[in-house]
Amino acid sequence: MSEPEDTDTLLALLASLLPDNAVPSQQVLLETLLQTDCNIEAAADAIRRQQRTEKQRSTGTKRKRDVNLDSWLTRAGPSKVVEESPSRSPAKRSSLDGQSRSSPNKKPRSENNALFRRGDSPSLSRPVKQVKNLLDVLRPPPSAPSSVPRPPPLTLSNPSLVAQHTPCTLHLSVLPPELASRLFYIMLHEARDWSRNRWWLFDRMVESPHRSSLYTRHPVESSDEAAWQGITRAWYNGRKDDTPTKFPTPMEEACQIIEKTVNEEMRKRSRYALEWGGDPGDPTGEGCIWRANFAAANCYEGAKETVGFHSDRLTTIGPYPTIASLSLGTRRTFRLREVITLDEADKRAAQTFNIILPHNSLCIMHASTQERFKHSIPPQATIDRFHPSHSPPPDLPELTVDPGNCRINITFRFFRPDFHPDSIPRCKCGEMTTLRPDMKGRQRSATGNDKGKSPESSGAGVSDYWWTCTAGDQNEGKGCGFWKVMDVKAEGRGPFASDV
Repeated sequence: MSEPEDTDTLLALLASLLPDNAVPSQQVLLETLLQTDCNIEAAADAIRRQQRTEKQRSTGTKRKRDVNLDSWLTRAGPSKVVEESPSRSPAKRSSLDGQSRSSPNKKPRSENNALFRRGDSPSLSRPVKQVKNLLDVLRPPPSAPSSVPRPPPLTLSNPSLVAQHTPCTLHLSVLPPELASRLFYIMLHEARDWSRNRWWLFDRMVESPHRSSLYTRHPVESSDEAAWQGITRAWYNGRKDDTPTKFPTPMEEACQIIEKTVNEEMRKRSRYALEWGGDPGDPTGEGCIWRANFAAANCYEGAKETVGFHSDRLTTIGPYPTIASLSLGTRRTFRLREVITLDEADKRAAQTFNIILPHNSLCIMHASTQERFKHSIPPQATIDRFHPSHSPPPDLPELTVDPGNCRINITFRFFRPDFHPDSIPRCKCGEMTTLRPDMKGRQRSATGNDKGKSPESSGAGVSDYWWTCTAGDQNEGKGCGFWKVMDVKAEGRGPFASDV
């Protein structure tokens, strides 16, 4: 079963079906996709019809009747099939046949009456040849339905269901209410200067339907500026951008609380072999397993700003990352869709899970989420207005957006030292490659010395990771096709959790 395309790909495909001078705004493209249930051809037809109608209204011309192959063939009726009636005697038919042979261009009136008499319903002496519509011949046969039914989406309405069905955990009211409101207002104010990510998809430049920005936990020293530029380019699909700025004070306060929650959860779980096993740099001396050192912030304004299905790039955060996602503001749906491995494709279909993320909630995407699932924030028909429990800080300038209509999402991450940008392989284009997991080929099992260990610590369920060229994201879609399997030993990665 083929995987549905993500939102950005659907938008690019829809735009490619329209003339360059007739492509409407992304908002119109997105709304039309929603109205046609993501059917690209139907959406393109709907946009063309709307544009024709608007043009006719502006010029005052009457709409002409569409004339195409379909309409012409449909108006042309099927040929009439005429059969003799077996009720006539053989002698009568012989006489008629003789007359027909002697005078082929002339038939007696009695024969015509017998053949075309209305209301006659005799049984046929031989089967009538079926008249086929030419459209049925020209059109390809419909694809056979999949033998594996796709299950309906499952809404996980509480933290216990989230933990039961996914490798994530949901934590409600994670921050003190005053801190959550203050951080929301400050990030909403900073979102004025955030940008929409842009990259090439096929032969068109596409733009992310929401704004985002990167932050670092500590000020970027001049000696580290090149490394953070590499991290920034990895995040922005290869696009050069400003060096990330330091966490605002409320974000640092929130990060300290979130780190404790994440580490408490990680201590309850078995660790995967390729997780980071080194010292994350814990100044508290509490033995942290995970510590955030940078964050990606996103702003979704209104119900139509989204992000399509994707898994996060692992280029600088390495295999099996832990990502802590904080939601502030209006509630939105967080959608997870599992990726079915090749050996299970004919046995079951992918399950989709919907998790509602309210204000001041933390969704921890634990190790294996990026390897086994894709996630998205889908568009919604309506959203519930957010009513903050606290007023904005008095020294904060007046907001330019409606806070009741916005969601701020901050994803705290750990940049692994063994995946420093200087150690990332370069492709033939001379650019940093991108690390991706083999999501559909997870077939490794615990064997040999790994027997008796947990699937996570033995590496079971893991297949290869590979480095691939993504220079086409910023080069008009043109890359070099570079592809290389990651070899952690040869590349000097680690230490890993399996080494501890």
